[in-house]
Amino acid sequence: MFSRSKSHTLSHLKARSISSLKVVWRKDPELDRAIELDKRYKQCARVVKEVLNEPGQVIPLRYLEKRRERMRLKLKAETFLNQNPGLFDVYYDRIKPKTEPVRFLRPTDRLRRFLHQERRVFLDNEPFIVSKLCKLLMMSKNKVVSADKLLHVKREFGFPNDFLVDLVPRYPEYFRLTGSPGEGKSFLELVNWNPEFAKSVIEGRAEEESERLGIRVRPSFNVQLPRGFVLKKEMREWIRDWMELDYVSPYEDVSHLDQASREMEKRSVGVFHELLSLSLHKRIPVPILGKFCDEYRFSNAFSTTFTRHSGIFYLSLKGGIETAMLREAYRGDELIDRDPLLRIKDMFVELLEDGWRQRAEQLRLKQEKVKEDMELLATKVSE
Repeated sequence: MFSRSKSHTLSHLKARSISSLKVVWRKDPELDRAIELDKRYKQCARVVKEVLNEPGQVIPLRYLEKRRERMRLKLKAETFLNQNPGLFDVYYDRIKPKTEPVRFLRPTDRLRRFLHQERRVFLDNEPFIVSKLCKLLMMSKNKVVSADKLLHVKREFGFPNDFLVDLVPRYPEYFRLTGSPGEGKSFLELVNWNPEFAKSVIEGRAEEESERLGIRVRPSFNVQLPRGFVLKKEMREWIRDWMELDYVSPYEDVSHLDQASREMEKRSVGVFHELLSLSLHKRIPVPILGKFCDEYRFSNAFSTTFTRHSGIFYLSLKGGIETAMLREAYRGDELIDRDPLLRIKDMFVELLEDGWRQRAEQLRLKQEKVKEDMELLATKVSE
């Protein structure tokens, strides 16, 4: 990359634009598999959401079929229902009084029990949800974020569907909502700064280590380069010097920092680390992060941060979508740093697996019946 003296190389690197520092992207099959394992669960969740959003939470089957593209459902709606029993009951009703009855879908009793349990989990974890929402506002430029953007990321962070109209008004000491969500001109503003929330995962980890060891431990990122990954010498030296910079808290005012400085890069990495840490699965699609460039002072080329710091993040291309993942949160393809709100996902997966076992048992019994009938027929023919 360079053929000059070490001192000249370092000074040249420090002067270069951060965005010009390139690291070759390397595929991580285990982290890609973590995304793949959630594929079926997410598809089922999208279909359930589509039905629950209907008036009365019922929908004609043929209407659901017409929405396959919007739900990114590759199977026919009827095939999906057959493969995932336990989600919906099928019954006949009329769309209009004088029309012929057609098949409708409605949530099963099991799905309704799950929805009741989901509300219980949200209620039990409400203080945790409030702290998450405060943290998102506290990291933002003016302590205010578009309410519509927050609605768009509610599933990424585990917020209830109605958090803006139900939860937010119950905490006027923290939040002020202006405008009407859904119209593009609504904003959620932080009313009071809670210093207990202004502590990042990195800072909390350093405090725990300091208490355990009895000596002060500097806040620092956990760097875990994937096996076989090699950085060029010049990039290693830049990363080494960058790691020596003081940690910049994502909750600190950085209006004085130059956008292209190494210090601002340190702060941006801290914000990405904190956002991913607050997310349910410790990963967020890059296009979603891109919606918050203004609020969190991300540069237009912010996605290169994830490859430039490959020991902290992984940029997955699985499914044709760039997804930023937090390496330290995973062991292989298993998420080890689990959010309390993932209990909701666990319960939904249990419901799905019960249905899949039911379907497998029905198929087994059907195959046995066919086999018995064929054996009986063969016996009669031989007689």
